[in-house]
Amino acid sequence: MTGGRTLGARLRRYRLLYLMMVPAVVYLFVFKYMPIFGLMTAFRDYHPTMGLRGFFTAPWIGFKNFRVFFGSIYAGQILANTVIISGLKIAFIFPAPIVLALMINEMQNTVFQRSIQTVTYLPHFISWVVIGGILFDMLSISSGSLNILLERLIGHRVDFLGNPGAFRWILVVSEMWKEVGWGSIVYLAAIAGIDTELYEAASIDGAGHFRQVWHVTLPGLLPTVTVLFLLRIAAILDAGFEQILVLYSPPVYGVADILDTYVYRVGMTQGRYGVATAAGLFKSVIGFAMVVGANKLVRLTGQKGLY
Repeated sequence: MTGGRTLGARLRRYRLLYLMMVPAVVYLFVFKYMPIFGLMTAFRDYHPTMGLRGFFTAPWIGFKNFRVFFGSIYAGQILANTVIISGLKIAFIFPAPIVLALMINEMQNTVFQRSIQTVTYLPHFISWVVIGGILFDMLSISSGSLNILLERLIGHRVDFLGNPGAFRWILVVSEMWKEVGWGSIVYLAAIAGIDTELYEAASIDGAGHFRQVWHVTLPGLLPTVTVLFLLRIAAILDAGFEQILVLYSPPVYGVADILDTYVYRVGMTQGRYGVATAAGLFKSVIGFAMVVGANKLVRLTGQKGLY
């Protein structure tokens, strides 16, 4: 009874906070937990006409859908593209918010500092559909403003979006522009939490501005960097579905077709839900294995991991 009264008292006391949690809990339940039942289609001969009951009544076929996926002539290319694009984004985009946060933190003019913050994180709120339209207007070989300028300067145009050698770098640069400012907010908050006495002690010891950044700011950021890096490693097979879907075209399928676009194409356009679910489940398992392995590796180095 005492426990019941205590729980009831806590619910009444913090009812507004619990009420604020309701939308997030509903979102997680509907979009994260309920779809788990759909994973059974990876092991069944499911067809959309079977409806929801088909998740439980469709014929059991074991790992046949997985064999179909891995036996596809596109499987190797898709997995390679996914890892390469995601790896490029980790190598070039992951450090960018850290550098930007350090640069913003060093600005002495408060008005200029806040203006730079606002300008850099606003692109995060622009959808990839809009950004795709902007890039097409700039880079289109027929009417792109950049190609019109290049034709006047060098006498010919360049098919940026149809060039397999350039397309992956367009993905990296466009996502960096879109997300670098938003990502820097977390690091700026972490920098604000560093004890100012450490900077004072370093200054007394004769450390200049650069050494204070190297020996105080960066070590203070390390726990935050570690956690975010682990989360990014877990998403190694997330190469940017919406971005690629908006920007890619048949000439660059060979370097741009990734696991998520394959799942979309096979599941939504061909109706092969079992194969699409198998590919998606494979992606989830790899992501789980990556975060567990990376977390153990980080803990071996003496840093705190996710758990």
